[in-house]
Amino acid sequence: MTTATDAVRWHEVECAGYAADLALWEELADAAGGPVLELGCGTGRVALRLARAGHEVVGVDTDAALAAELNARAEDEGLWARAQPGDVRDFDLGRAFPLVLAPMQLIQLLPDAPTRHAALERIAAHLAPGGTFAAALVEDRHVPAADPGAAPLPDVSEHDGWVFSSLPRSVHREDGRVTIERLRQAIAPDGEISEQVDITHLSSLSVGQLEAEGREAGLRATGTREVVSTHWHVGSTVVVLEGA
Repeated sequence: MTTATDAVRWHEVECAGYAADLALWEELADAAGGPVLELGCGTGRVALRLARAGHEVVGVDTDAALAAELNARAEDEGLWARAQPGDVRDFDLGRAFPLVLAPMQLIQLLPDAPTRHAALERIAAHLAPGGTFAAALVEDRHVPAADPGAAPLPDVSEHDGWVFSSLPRSVHREDGRVTIERLRQAIAPDGEISEQVDITHLSSLSVGQLEAEGREAGLRATGTREVVSTHWHVGSTVVVLEGA
């Protein structure tokens, strides 16, 4: 398999099945009444859902393979959703949107305050007057205490005879960050198994911190919304900011 295929498959295994936040993004898109910009769009978990509901969606993702997959799926379904590779710190689409979304803790993948400031400035530049920016955060209170008796089931998918399994082994605090560790296994059609440990670090970031950093970029805090936890997924707080 190619690296691009790997990226798409693992993204699908680990992200595509998550649905707890979708109703909130749909509610915000309905209220915005115009095109939606999604940052970190992946293969279209959110973007395609909104496009099926009749919204125009533009996506940006650092991984070109994921953006290409979203475009292929949108074309197959005849949906107005398009994605392009880009970095949230310096992207420039040349247009403004009434709603910009950053689901799945995208803002916490940025390592520090200066990096987030660069991203927030670009977001502010892409907001229509009075437009809304909504970003999901995992705060410390969302991270459960370690429970050695809990045994989560892996996320699994099958494609062309390959079986992909991703087992969440831990979510814990480490060096001021939230660390998510997964064991990835790929089982070939002939039964050969390959595995690797995948680790994702999320910057520790509170609602108050993001609201303050948003103000520095010209954004005004307008409240928060909650995404409830599920059996195997932590909850999150969605910070809502408004453009000038």
